Amino acid sequence: MANVVVIGAQWGDEGKGKITDLLSKSADVVVRYQGGVNAGHTVVVQDQTFKLHLIPSGILYPDTECIIGSGTVIDPEILIEELDTVEALGVSTKNLRIAQTAHITMPYHRLIDNASEERRGTNKIGTTKRGIGPTYADKSERTGLRVLDLMDKDGLRDILEWTIPYKNEVLERMYGLDPLDVETVLAQYLEYADRLRPHVVDASLSIYKALQERRNILFEGAQGTLLDLDHGTYPYVTSSNPVAGGACVGAGVGPTAIDRVIGVAKAYTTRVGEGPFPTEMVDGIGEVLGDRGAEFGTTTGRARRCGWFDAVIGRYAVRINGLDCLAITKLDVLDTLDEIKVCVGYKINGVVTENFPSSARQFASCEPVYETMPGWQVSTENCRKLEDLPKEALDYLKFLAELMNVPIAIVSLGAGRHQTIVVEDPIHGPKRALLDADGSPLL
Repeated sequence: MANVVVIGAQWGDEGKGKITDLLSKSADVVVRYQGGVNAGHTVVVQDQTFKLHLIPSGILYPDTECIIGSGTVIDPEILIEELDTVEALGVSTKNLRIAQTAHITMPYHRLIDNASEERRGTNKIGTTKRGIGPTYADKSERTGLRVLDLMDKDGLRDILEWTIPYKNEVLERMYGLDPLDVETVLAQYLEYADRLRPHVVDASLSIYKALQERRNILFEGAQGTLLDLDHGTYPYVTSSNPVAGGACVGAGVGPTAIDRVIGVAKAYTTRVGEGPFPTEMVDGIGEVLGDRGAEFGTTTGRARRCGWFDAVIGRYAVRINGLDCLAITKLDVLDTLDEIKVCVGYKINGVVTENFPSSARQFASCEPVYETMPGWQVSTENCRKLEDLPKEALDYLKFLAELMNVPIAIVSLGAGRHQTIVVEDPIHGPKRALLDADGSPLL
C-alpha cells in the first residue's frame, strides 16, 4: 500500500493529467486537494480526449473513488457541465465525492476577478478570470460559502441576503458594474445544490476510512510548485498551495499519511500568463516547441510561453516538495532539435548561483547559465523501453536526473496512455531508485 502525492514541478501544465491517469490504475482513491476551475487536465484514452477541471483524473477508472477535497474551490455551474460532459462520453460519475467544506465560487467572485485584473493594466497577474482568487480571499476573510451552505435553503438565503448587498457595493462603486439580485442567485444555486447533493460527503472522514482500510490513495494537485501562494514566483502565483504539503491541508490528513511524492516536469519549461521567465525562448524555437507540444492552456486556450529546461527551479521543486522521483513529459517534442540547452544556474549581478531567489525583482534580473547538449533528431514517439531511446535522449534524461539529484521513474512521449516508458513503479517500487556506481541517480 502506498499513498502518493503528484505535484507539478514547474509552473503547471506539465502533463500531470496523463501521469495521474496512469497512476490512478493502481489507486483505490484519487483526491484533488486544491485549486479550482482555473486548472485543467487533458487525458487521452484511445480516440477520446477528456478535459477535466475539477473532477479528478481517476474518474476514468470505474472502480476508483474520486474526491474533490476541502482545499478546492468549486464553481457549481462548471462542475455540473463537466459531469454532463463525461457522462455523455460514457463515463460513470457515481464514485465522485465532493467535500461538504469546500468553498463555492459565486457570480460576484467572477465579476470582481475580471474587473480587478483589467484595472491592474500593465501590472496584471494573468489570472484565468474564473473567480478563484476572490473565492479564496473570502475564505480567508471568513465570508465565504461552502458546499454545505448550498444544501440548506434557509441558511443560504440568510447568507446571500447579507453577502450580495455587500458585494454589490464593491461591484457598483469600485468597478461601475450592475448589481446582482439575491433571488436570482438563490434560485440558481439551489438548482445546483439539487444536482450535486448525491455527491456531497464529509471528505476528510471518507479519506480517513480509506487510510484505515489500507487502500491506495493518490493525492492530485493542480497548477505547479512555482505558482504556489507561499513558495512560488509571488505575486505571479495562484491563490492556493499546489506543493506537496498542501495535500495534507487540502485533503484533511496528517503528514504521516503520505508515503511518497512524485514530481511532474516537462523536458522543457512552459509558463502561462505574466511574470519573469529566465529561460524563455525568444529566437523562434519556442514557437516550434509550442506547435509540436500543442502548448495551449486547457482552461483558457492561451498560448504558453516556452523555454529551455530550468534545473534551478527543478532543484527548488525537489527541495520544497521532498520529491522521491520525477516523471518527465513531452520528451518527444524535442525530437527535431539539433542541440538542446539546459539552465544549470542563474547569474545575478555577475554572481552565479544554483539557488532559486525569493525576490520577484531579483528573479526578473536573472540571466540563465546554460549547458548545451546534442539533440537526437529522430522520432521517439514509438519508444516503449529505455533501450529504444537514442543515446542522446538517454544522456539528456540522465543529465536532468543528476542535476536535480532525484531519479526519473516515468518518461512520457506523447499524449496517449501507451506512449509511456515506466522505468520503475513509482507507487510500489523502492522509495528511491538505486544509484549508479558513482552515486548518481539511475533513470
